[in-house]
Amino acid sequence: MKGFIFDLDGTIYVDNEIIPGVPDAIKSLKERGDKVVFLTNKSIASRKDYVEKLNNLDIHVELNEIINSNYITAHYLKSVMKPDDAVYVIGEAPLFEELSDENIKLADISANASHVVLGWDRNFTYDKLNDAFQAWRNGAKIIATNPDRTCPVREGEIPDCGAMIGAIEGATGEPVNLITGKPSSMMAEYVLEKVLGMQASDCYMVGDRLETDIKMANEAGIQSVLVMTGITNPEMLKQTTYQPKYVLESVKDIGNL
Repeated sequence: MKGFIFDLDGTIYVDNEIIPGVPDAIKSLKERGDKVVFLTNKSIASRKDYVEKLNNLDIHVELNEIINSNYITAHYLKSVMKPDDAVYVIGEAPLFEELSDENIKLADISANASHVVLGWDRNFTYDKLNDAFQAWRNGAKIIATNPDRTCPVREGEIPDCGAMIGAIEGATGEPVNLITGKPSSMMAEYVLEKVLGMQASDCYMVGDRLETDIKMANEAGIQSVLVMTGITNPEMLKQTTYQPKYVLESVKDIGNL
């Protein structure tokens, strides 16, 4: 039995279109007894949203098979927050909802925040940047859900949470305190220990992004598999220091490993 950890955007689908052959490939892995989990950095959808989306794309999943950066962020905050601490959130509704679902205390104004959680926000404004900056000046720790500079879409790419990180780091002159999503060791360890319950060497991380999926896998000792259906192109693969163990055209070829 092996464990397969799949990225979503650019790996399983692009926008709302399934990548051809993927549902049959996932079904085949499950039928032979392998464990499958889906791991995404994207903070603008909830785990429940992903369950619905994947089921609509003919990939049957349960909630416990989906881990997103919002969930890992909540898991981390529960381990470090004191009773009087509160989190000021910059992001979209699913991030607020999933932190609340995990009983994370949210701050109405940034001045009252012990932590700022920065997620992908397609309505990011100067006022939100200033809120995060003023919280930082008051001593708040800044946590980002993920470092992805862009997200693949059918037309190409659009700015992701990395753009928000760039804005706040430009204001503070310092790196954010923590990034919880891929390629963080926190995310890798949680999936291996709490979700799969397997050794890293018995698992494959399958994704389209070198600096998150492949980097995390390599650093965690997970077998790394790059698929060429998303962000990475052959020239990027030649130049990167994050070399995958395997390269596949698509997840549909996963049975060839």
